[in-house]
Amino acid sequence: MKKIGFLSFGHWATTRHSAARSARDVLQQSIELAVAAEQLGADGAYFRVHHFAQQLASPFPLLAAVGARTSRIEIGTAVIDMRYENPFYMVEDAGAADLISNGRLQLGISRGSPEQVIEGWRHFGYAPPEGGTDADLGRRQAEVFLELLKGEGFAKPNPRPMFPNPPGLLRLEPHSPGLRDRIWWGSASNATAIWAAQHGMNLQSSTLKADESGEPFHVQQARQIRHFRQAWTEAGHSRVPRVSVSRSIFALMNDLDRAYFGRDESSDQRGVIDNMRAVFGRSYAGEPDVLVEELKQDEAIAEADTLLLTVPNMLGVEYNAHVIESILTHLAPALGWR
Repeated sequence: MKKIGFLSFGHWATTRHSAARSARDVLQQSIELAVAAEQLGADGAYFRVHHFAQQLASPFPLLAAVGARTSRIEIGTAVIDMRYENPFYMVEDAGAADLISNGRLQLGISRGSPEQVIEGWRHFGYAPPEGGTDADLGRRQAEVFLELLKGEGFAKPNPRPMFPNPPGLLRLEPHSPGLRDRIWWGSASNATAIWAAQHGMNLQSSTLKADESGEPFHVQQARQIRHFRQAWTEAGHSRVPRVSVSRSIFALMNDLDRAYFGRDESSDQRGVIDNMRAVFGRSYAGEPDVLVEELKQDEAIAEADTLLLTVPNMLGVEYNAHVIESILTHLAPALGWR
């Protein structure tokens, strides 16, 4: 059994065929797609975060709105770029969104990917530590965030406050118990997957990772997951961790599907991104019986407990609900995911 959710990058554009032509369109359609996915029986609604781009950015208003409109589905990010975040304010936002959703938040965080502008995090007021890199900045911000999520008091109370204080040092509010165990780290390498395990975070692995062996993407990703689980065991954590992988999967059910994706003969691609040699995983498109056989060979999907389906959000809510339903109905049972 696997949890199956969708992952939206939240693009908008004023192009002819786009159903999401503005930020307002994307935000409202993201909520509607989450509602539709819950009704279809999907397990998660996840959103990407990018800054300085015509895509979803500040996630917490959207997560809170989705939480208020749904009752069962997990609500998450994949991922929040911690180079841009104030961990203290983020704890308050995350706590509020998690309480609104009754404990359904699954927050993916990371060092982040290359952005639209040069060193965009500096415009937000952040800089790497002395002698460090922007990756060090992201990890440092994440460590502060994780510590604050424990809900322990650290701030000395004012002896003459406006409102009465509880005894002892004060913590940030609102505090949501259990949220610390629902933080995920978006990892692109074996080393950062091990680091995430050591820090007690779940693992998110996308369709891109460092090319560390020259092997097919799914083989390298499966090994990354095994490294993560071994490090988790060695760290002695008491709970069972979760692992998600992202995939673009399109079952060709009708002529419209074939028009959009019928010519997709995808394969792994290799290139350099952010000074890292990377391997980009293939997408899947085909008739359901063909897809079942192809997906059986994907070692990383087999290793993971959660699958995030990347959706073409600019094609609109109705079409993306159809994409999700096709996979839940025609692929998931045949593959033992349901």
